[in-house]
Amino acid sequence: MNIIISNSSGEPIYEQIVNQMKSMIIQGELKEGDALPSLRMLARDLRISVITTKRAYEELEREGFVVSVAGKGSFVAQKNTDLLREQQYKKIEEQITQLTDLAYMCGVSCDELVELIKMMYKGEM
Repeated sequence: MNIIISNSSGEPIYEQIVNQMKSMIIQGELKEGDALPSLRMLARDLRISVITTKRAYEELEREGFVVSVAGKGSFVAQKNTDLLREQQYKKIEEQITQLTDLAYMCGVSCDELVELIKMMYKGEM
């Protein structure tokens, strides 16, 4: 599992783990029933606290992406990936609505907004 942690990101480490694992599940890199690394193993590999990995796994389980089995570990939940993708798409739509409302209020043109989004998507900012 290839998770990259950025200490310079404003995002908490556990959220970085959660978001990257969600992405792997939605994109099919992690399949239903796949075992996730143990809390200790992931913490060791990422050089972070076990408490942080535990928090990430708990968040993933709360959102239905992961199931934990006592004594066995954590696994990718058996859930419809199309439904997961649709849920994430809805969140994107909500964020875009807020973004476009703010851009309109500030006088940012549609072309300027699209260009800004493209630059951010490519990591140019």
